[in-house]
Amino acid sequence: MNAAPPLESSPRIGRGFRLQWEEVQNCFVLLYPEGMVKLNQSGGEILRRCDGTRSVARIVEELEQAFGMQGLEKDVVAFMEIAGKQRWLEWEAA
Repeated sequence: MNAAPPLESSPRIGRGFRLQWEEVQNCFVLLYPEGMVKLNQSGGEILRRCDGTRSVARIVEELEQAFGMQGLEKDVVAFMEIAGKQRWLEWEAA
């Protein structure tokens, strides 16, 4: 996806990738056949909610509630846009 994801769309982890918690690294990682991406806390929190059932808008709401912050939409959408270009995420419009 080359554009920002619509707020109604429901992202999921891309084919060929697997998100998991790595106790040794104390963070979420994204595994794929050629290697691994170590995610920072924000990236892990976003990707762990990308299960194909939650809309982008709902993910933003959950993150704002979880961290007691408002105005996260721009940052979450920007991360998802980059993740889509990397094929970490895929989605279809609702």
